[in-house]
Amino acid sequence: MNLHRRLAERAAQGKPVRVGLIGAGKFGSMFLSQARATPGLAILGIADLDPARARAACQRAGWPAEQYAAASFSEALQTGKSCITDDAQALIAADGLEVVVEATGHPPAGIRHALAAIERRCHVVMVTVEADVLVGPLLARKAQQAGVVYSQAYGDQPALICELVDWARTAGFAVICAGKGTRYHPTFHVSTPDTVWEHFGWDAATVAKSGANPKMYNSFIDGTKSGIEMAAVCNAMGLTPPADGLTFPPVSAPDLATVLKPKADGGILASSGTVEVVSSIHRDKTPVPNHLQMGVYVVFEAPSDYSARCLRDYWLLSDETGKYAGLYRPCHYIGMELGISVASAALRGEPTGAPAAWRADVAAVAKRDLAAGEILDGEGGYMVWGRLMPAGLAKAQAALPLGLASFPLARPVAQGAIVTWNDLVCDPADPIIRLRREMERLFPPAP
Repeated sequence: MNLHRRLAERAAQGKPVRVGLIGAGKFGSMFLSQARATPGLAILGIADLDPARARAACQRAGWPAEQYAAASFSEALQTGKSCITDDAQALIAADGLEVVVEATGHPPAGIRHALAAIERRCHVVMVTVEADVLVGPLLARKAQQAGVVYSQAYGDQPALICELVDWARTAGFAVICAGKGTRYHPTFHVSTPDTVWEHFGWDAATVAKSGANPKMYNSFIDGTKSGIEMAAVCNAMGLTPPADGLTFPPVSAPDLATVLKPKADGGILASSGTVEVVSSIHRDKTPVPNHLQMGVYVVFEAPSDYSARCLRDYWLLSDETGKYAGLYRPCHYIGMELGISVASAALRGEPTGAPAAWRADVAAVAKRDLAAGEILDGEGGYMVWGRLMPAGLAKAQAALPLGLASFPLARPVAQGAIVTWNDLVCDPADPIIRLRREMERLFPPAP
């Protein structure tokens, strides 16, 4: 509760936390909108393959044109203005930079940028959660060895879930289940960028006004993003993914503790200490009352009869016995909250969530029959969606990580089947593949 005070101290000293943003998409733009209103925080530079997009992002975020008009990083350092570039590596190498925010959404690029930042002794806030799931434990170890912080992005749901889990454990509660909400139906797994808007219920005018990327939004609706985010939570907080993957039960926020508890106590969970994503619609597509579509939650267990009685006495969202209770946050503010991670890394030396083990993975599953020679089109596309799996099971089945679903197929894959490493035409010497294999070698699947 002292980050704002410490930022104010840096501002008074004329030494703001200097940040480099890589990727000026929606998440990055939302961060920019708040960064200029945060004393003690300064954007040294913004890197995007399309500098015009970065300038447009600044304009949308309310920045005056002169604020992003620095011609060089040295000018930005001297004047407090920001420099826009198409060269991410040049930004990472800029003098005075303390924190790199990686928001490209492209796993290979995100990994390259994180490694370069760590080598330069800069803290890393990884918005590209796909990169975190692919090799996050290795990146976190490299950062620790370099004396810097590697962090998940506050405002995105994984970091907020990690915060709730940490709260419960610090308060003396055992965590039973943690997760988030989404809009889910079994038919959505085969959704494509051509069908995504009908699943959201958006008309053409709404789509045009939002400027939303159909492939990105399709990863939300087809279950992929849910799997990725829950894998990040498992790897950071020591939770175990369900053996058969997420089931997306329709659950209202007040009923979290009644439903998401062990089967032996009348719930639906096969085991405790797990993750689950709850749906905002029933299987007949009618809405769940008081749903948690944009929120996050934790369900925890009272350690004693007295604690259980207190949970009931104070109406603390417990089940009928008081043994289990839930705490939820109904929404997340995405990039507008990202400054919490930046400040925590630079001022406290602490991440807002970081992977510590390889417990969960996300496997590419065929949306349709795939033919030999086709090139996989990755997250949110027409060909595969991502299923959450225990890391040990994914390794035993040679499941292809969703973050690497960009190679040609050597043989057909039937609809609904997991794509495996053996199904691909790929070069083992590819730098990202080599890094993934290094992560698997150094971090055996956690039980």
